[in-house]
Amino acid sequence: MSAVPNRHVFVYGTLRRGEVRDINRLQPAPRWVGQGRVAGVLYDLGSYPGLVLQPSGEMSNNTPTAASHDPQVVGEVYSITPELERQLDAIEDVWPQQTGEYIRREVPVLMAHEAAAAADAFPQVLVCLLYEIATNHTLGKPRIASGDWVRRGNRRL
Repeated sequence: MSAVPNRHVFVYGTLRRGEVRDINRLQPAPRWVGQGRVAGVLYDLGSYPGLVLQPSGEMSNNTPTAASHDPQVVGEVYSITPELERQLDAIEDVWPQQTGEYIRREVPVLMAHEAAAAADAFPQVLVCLLYEIATNHTLGKPRIASGDWVRRGNRRL
């Protein structure tokens, strides 16, 4: 009997390091993988953000690219166990019963290079679980222009 492999999760809001729901406080503890980004728009919903993925551009052919003019959302990638995944599903209200606020997605995430990379280096892409906000929850809400919840000084576009 083989163990279930860990999967990756992309967190972009209150689950980020140092935020109110810091994923690192949960048990079993996740393993830090690195910084990443996805094509999408980040909305300020008050005490937390919501990410709406972009259907085109950087996500074409299901692979993000390093050079893009599409809006980007910055986040953190962690390796998580199935037990931690169930906790995240409960936090985001997709389990045990979906509320309709968030939708679980598996998407390619472009990982940031921690060190200066050579110009000809290929970017690393990981398929990650993320929780996308249902678009009806973003109506009339301001966009976070930077795409970064932690550095959200200029929230409106």
